[in-house]
Amino acid sequence: MKSGRYAIGFDIGSSSVKAALVDLESGKAIQVVQSPAQEMRIDSPHPDWAEQDPQTWWEHVCLASKKLIRQTGIQPGQVKSVGISYQMHGLVAVDREMHPVRPAIIWCDSRAIKAGQDISRKVGHGRCHAHLLNSPGNFTAAKLLWVRQHEPELFRRIHKIMLPGDYIALRFTGKVSSTIQGMSEGIFWDFKSNGIADFLIEANDLSPDLIPEIGQSISHQGEITAEAALETGLTEGTPVSYRAGDQPNNAMSLNVLHPGEIAATGGTSGVVYGVVDKLIADEADRVNSFAHVNHRADAPRIGVLLCINGTGSAYRFIRQLVSENTSYSDLEAMASRVPAGSAGLRAYPFGNGAERMLFNQNPGATFENIHFNIHDKAHFIRSTLEGIAFAFAHGIEMMQELGLSVHSMKAGNDNLFQSAIFSQTLANLISGEIQLLDTTGAIGAAKASAVGTGYFSTLEEAMGQQHVVRTFAPDANQQKHRSLFHTWSKHMHSN
Repeated sequence: MKSGRYAIGFDIGSSSVKAALVDLESGKAIQVVQSPAQEMRIDSPHPDWAEQDPQTWWEHVCLASKKLIRQTGIQPGQVKSVGISYQMHGLVAVDREMHPVRPAIIWCDSRAIKAGQDISRKVGHGRCHAHLLNSPGNFTAAKLLWVRQHEPELFRRIHKIMLPGDYIALRFTGKVSSTIQGMSEGIFWDFKSNGIADFLIEANDLSPDLIPEIGQSISHQGEITAEAALETGLTEGTPVSYRAGDQPNNAMSLNVLHPGEIAATGGTSGVVYGVVDKLIADEADRVNSFAHVNHRADAPRIGVLLCINGTGSAYRFIRQLVSENTSYSDLEAMASRVPAGSAGLRAYPFGNGAERMLFNQNPGATFENIHFNIHDKAHFIRSTLEGIAFAFAHGIEMMQELGLSVHSMKAGNDNLFQSAIFSQTLANLISGEIQLLDTTGAIGAAKASAVGTGYFSTLEEAMGQQHVVRTFAPDANQQKHRSLFHTWSKHMHSN
């Protein structure tokens, strides 16, 4: 490959690590790879637990990095910056030798709900919302308290705590650090004082020394060490200059940066993410507010996040029931033979742990109105896709109650949004357009890292003009879908 300047972005998910190589001159992705080919294991020693070994993430970062270099033929020295996107809300705790003291407690783990409630009672529910924009819920701070309550010997070994992306940055640079955005999603950031929430630390008798050094999401965060260079195939001294949680990063990758703009994703979980320019909190804790990648104290940019745990996981479950050898495109073809409404079969896709938008209830997934002489596999496939779209719309109503206007959205051309049935149903329910863009979180992280080194002057310049792959607008089924959603929603409110 000819000489040039490139950036690499890594997206550390719970199912895989994706890595993207971006040509900085053209702004185009040269190659995107994934490791492993199949999903990474999530350990669940007890019901509602979800853990992963942080070392496994790093191993796949190294494999993905070397795979990119090998497949593209670039020289490692041509990579001028590294960016990191990562699964949000996890807890990684390390000892003084920077080794994890236990497996990471990841985003979909539900064990710490009571610990979060204990924190909220100690510091005051209203104070949490006014200063943290959230209650501690089941986020990183609550997970840390759970470890202290249930694993005191391990807790005493903890030197520093961090988010999953902070651990990957540690492995790259040898430096323990986090970001304002990371501390915000961990429920450690006080938006009123623009610093770590000392009142939360003190009320829960935690040592402030547990908190790492804090910086900005887009900044010089260290350089690749000799050891990391050997393991990844990259060059020692390459700057790591961007870090953010996956949902803020996905929104940024879609050029959703300013108030009124909306992004969505439909992976293992489903997310709608809207940007506002004020500190906003949901008193009912159904949706959450975090510092966006471009947040500043003097120019607030808050991402209001709706998360539905059981979306892509619900569709994967249906695929396994139909046949693990059936492709998602084949599922789509089967479901397309069934008219909108799935002949009355209704799906409620809440089977992947406690649902924040359902007040942390864990109702499990259900199908309603099954008729043995009417419904077959195709009906179950379509009703699952429609039920996931209804769950999105149910959450969007909550966002609208907070003042967000959701009449259009942007999404990546992947996962659930590749289903025309799902995307069209959702477009009908929001009465607006859904644009699918040709980008990924790893590509966005690579481009943002080039802002951190000064190659691009702004995120807007880095994200640039993006290719719209497909647009869904309301169609002739809009009224029917809205009527079906009304029936679906009545059931939700009655339970």
